[in-house]
Amino acid sequence: MKRRQFIQKSVYTLPLLSTASLFSCEQLSFRMGVAQWSFHKSIRSGKMNNLDFAITAKEKFNIDVVEYVNQFFSDKAKDKNYLSQMKKRSDDFGVTNLLIMIDDEGSLGDSDKAKRNIAVENHKKWVEAAQYLGCTSIRVNAQGSSTEEEVSKYVSESLNSLGAFSKDFGVDVIVENHGGYSSNAQWLVNVIKNANSDNVGTLPDFGNFCIQSRPDNLSSWGALEGCSKEYDKYKGVEELLPYARSVSAKSLNFDVDGNCVEIDFYKMMKVIKGYGYNGYISIEYEGSSHSEEDGVRLTKELLLKSWAQA
Repeated sequence: MKRRQFIQKSVYTLPLLSTASLFSCEQLSFRMGVAQWSFHKSIRSGKMNNLDFAITAKEKFNIDVVEYVNQFFSDKAKDKNYLSQMKKRSDDFGVTNLLIMIDDEGSLGDSDKAKRNIAVENHKKWVEAAQYLGCTSIRVNAQGSSTEEEVSKYVSESLNSLGAFSKDFGVDVIVENHGGYSSNAQWLVNVIKNANSDNVGTLPDFGNFCIQSRPDNLSSWGALEGCSKEYDKYKGVEELLPYARSVSAKSLNFDVDGNCVEIDFYKMMKVIKGYGYNGYISIEYEGSSHSEEDGVRLTKELLLKSWAQA
């Protein structure tokens, strides 16, 4: 059995426990992670170093699965010395490197074929970096500036090509609902189906379902804030789950009772648990009501409570 097949089999057929939880096997059957984007303010300000992310996840939050963002080490994809440091720190602390989120490497749905090909080539170095770190996936974006139909066709073609390359590395290529056409779950499902590759899937995000931004907020990139029209987020996650390799538990602001204001985690977890998903669910705090550390802690607590009651 290939490494990728073994990992997928493990994720989808076995109840997994994280050190993040004190719950019993009956209460918790997913493995909790944390996305590096939760600390994007700290990293960009220099308060946190990319190399310390895995250690922070384990020591401060008792979470042993991490998702990286290539923006924070964008020039290190081929730097084996640097990647070795990342891997050693995660290995030393018993942390699993799950995936790398890839941005700013070109549009896989660009109407210009030459530019699409360049985008595919640009992503390949991150496939190799992901394998080196022990990650099982890279997250890509379904971007393009043409019509829905054309972008869908172009993205599917790019995903098929990138998936064929990444298969030899045991790395899946997964697409997040992340603004533009991709925030329409039905559109994204169609893209995945037409990619026709068994190692191309999805990364459902709780909050990126904005399909029309306010005129004064055109750069919202699928976020709830500044959105004038939103795809039903609960329906969207349900539609993307059959192709999911991981799930992104986006949280924004919290009320005094510890509930996310913008997203009903209890309803969302019923959808996920009802589907029978028992893979990875990673925290991605992006709010302003609390500090990044407090936001991650609140999201962790809410995930555990809402799963237990789903």
